[in-house]
Amino acid sequence: AGLFAGNVRSAMTAALTRLPASLPEWHEAALIKKKGWPDFITALTWMHFPDRIPGSEAGDAWRAQQTRAQARLACNELLADQLATRIALHASRARPGRSLRGDGHLQRQALAAFGYTPTPGQKKALAEIEADMAAPYRMSRLLQGDVGAGKTLVALLAMLRAVEAGTQGALMAPTEILARQHAATFARLSPVPVAFLSSSVKGKARKKALQEIEDGTARLVIGTHALVQETVKFADLGLAVIDEQHRFGVEQRLTLVEKGPATDMLVMTATPIPRTLLITRFGDMQISRLDGKPAGRKPVRTSLHTISVMDEVIEGLARALTKGAQIFWVCPLVSESEALDIAAAEARQAALLERFGEVVGLAHGRQDANVREEALQEFAQGKTRILVATTVIEVGVDVPTATIMVIEHAERFGLAQLHQLRGRVGRGSAASYCLMLHDEG
Repeated sequence: AGLFAGNVRSAMTAALTRLPASLPEWHEAALIKKKGWPDFITALTWMHFPDRIPGSEAGDAWRAQQTRAQARLACNELLADQLATRIALHASRARPGRSLRGDGHLQRQALAAFGYTPTPGQKKALAEIEADMAAPYRMSRLLQGDVGAGKTLVALLAMLRAVEAGTQGALMAPTEILARQHAATFARLSPVPVAFLSSSVKGKARKKALQEIEDGTARLVIGTHALVQETVKFADLGLAVIDEQHRFGVEQRLTLVEKGPATDMLVMTATPIPRTLLITRFGDMQISRLDGKPAGRKPVRTSLHTISVMDEVIEGLARALTKGAQIFWVCPLVSESEALDIAAAEARQAALLERFGEVVGLAHGRQDANVREEALQEFAQGKTRILVATTVIEVGVDVPTATIMVIEHAERFGLAQLHQLRGRVGRGSAASYCLMLHDEG
């Protein structure tokens, strides 16, 4: 809020003036000549200030130069990303690994508490991970699986294998909501002590968690990026699991891995990634794909509706509520301002409260963590039947009884976000539905 286009333009101008007159070129001269690319600083300047591109604006020559500048920057970004990934992988492999083996007794206890048999896909992925952990080199493996495919159970069993081998396991999640969800699941299933750490854990609770992590009382540790802080010291970190890995920088991932003498790394993602892109992006990483979903789950039925039928949609929800349904209602991205997004969510909650009464809750990113957690808990416990939210629920919210997802102004969300949001329903055995409301255009 309060940041206007003029402020942004001034900041861009100031940033560009701080650049040196030239930078060493990291592309081969032949490639630069073949592509007709400008140098890096020129490309950066042209993309931020198109009026500085030579020639008549919007003319063919002008467009060609703009396209070449954009291609140059895109190539730089991809190359830098590849190099950063290779550096991280090289750093993790440069130091000797160790063999982590176990007899499976902790895993069997967790599965008994879980009450279900792992799917063939989960068993296959776990076998691949355990084979890597038992090898004398450091594991660097990607676990890719759809939303609701059961990655969390695989991660828990892998971490328990690390505990069976006499070490600790840690899982780092990008948001407090997701981290707390994992912590609750692990505490319910794990036969060994679990510690939780995030920026919201303070005072005596934080001191206790740090002590248990350092002295090894906590065999499993769940947290946010707080885990990479200097004050966090592990007794012996054997396996680091990084959930939604694309949300963390290379440095954060490396910092967590380096908190142990020879830590294995497992990164997880629910973002659909084509196999060819997997090989390109994670070429030096072993890949496990988790296919299928746990038994009994049905595909989510997705439908598109224009905003003009909002009243009919609400009446349909009223009928669903009489049958015991629970509903997520995700509000649109209004602008770059989080405050405006929250205002939209609050306005939608007010409208639904007027129609349905006190069964409508609200969750957004600016709420106090305790208030937001209470709203999520009330929804999970069935005390509220509709939860109006921003994209704060995009990951980490697991309410098997929720069967309807309404996404308002779906055209304002990215495909990966829509996929994640839709994945909040269809987590139980009942038929589930995702209604995407969009503008008339």
